Amino acid sequence: MLAAPINPSDINMIQGNYGLLPKLPAVGGNEGVGQVVAVGSSVTGVKPGDWVIPANAGLGTWRTEAVFSEEALIGVPSDIPLQSAATLSVNPCTAYRMLMDFEQLQPGDSVIQNASNSGVGQAVIQIATALGLRTINVVRDRPDIQKLTDRLKSLGAEHVLTEEELRKHEMKNFFKDMPQPRLALNCVGGKSSTELLRHLAPGGTMVTYGGMAKQPVIASVSQLIFKDLKLRGFWLSQWKKDHSPAQFKELILTLCSLISRGQLTAPACSEVPLQDYQRALEASMQPFVSSKQILTMC
Repeated sequence: MLAAPINPSDINMIQGNYGLLPKLPAVGGNEGVGQVVAVGSSVTGVKPGDWVIPANAGLGTWRTEAVFSEEALIGVPSDIPLQSAATLSVNPCTAYRMLMDFEQLQPGDSVIQNASNSGVGQAVIQIATALGLRTINVVRDRPDIQKLTDRLKSLGAEHVLTEEELRKHEMKNFFKDMPQPRLALNCVGGKSSTELLRHLAPGGTMVTYGGMAKQPVIASVSQLIFKDLKLRGFWLSQWKKDHSPAQFKELILTLCSLISRGQLTAPACSEVPLQDYQRALEASMQPFVSSKQILTMC
């Protein structure tokens, strides 16, 4: 293994409250990149020196070495940045599928999301920009809000708003020169998701892929009847079950080409040696942290 990030879903898995739990004893970590050292005589898809990422969750990437079957891995180009390869198989895949699979969006259409500085949020901003979509990005207010706003705008974010600004009456004027979004991406739940729904265009869809607030999604009856809003969920593990390994590999290579063209970068990362995993785990669970912890093994 070369590098592996700490994602919220990794923590949830350890806590035992995730939709997919490995058999115990287990190794933590669902994402990362490794380099092939040696292969068995029947292996044809990868060779020593190749970079590989997990094909599925539950592989256990927080370790220095491992032996896997060829089917458990997907080869990726070794000329992309290490941090991009290590954070490729979960967040950017989720972002891409949510942008493509729920609404037929055209260049110039807008998308609204909360938790915009999360790994998925940053990927949504960049992939949407590459597709010619406009983004409205909601974040929690914080002392260094201007710094965060500047960073998200440097990724291609058109608008960055705090949760409080989204609730203001002046938001009515906001959509005079911005099309109402037909797609909302929710990773928070609670009041934040209610606000996203309020700004969705009639007939639009809100896709929930996380619940950081640990509060339910509440939609008013009038939103469902008079605005015909749709509430959907997305879980990458389920998408993989419903699609072939070849289709997942195609998705990975599509994202790799965006990375090669400079249209998709890794989220802000802090590299931590594997032996300091405790420090990295503690840092990953702090509020308002805009930097993803990445365990490095080399």
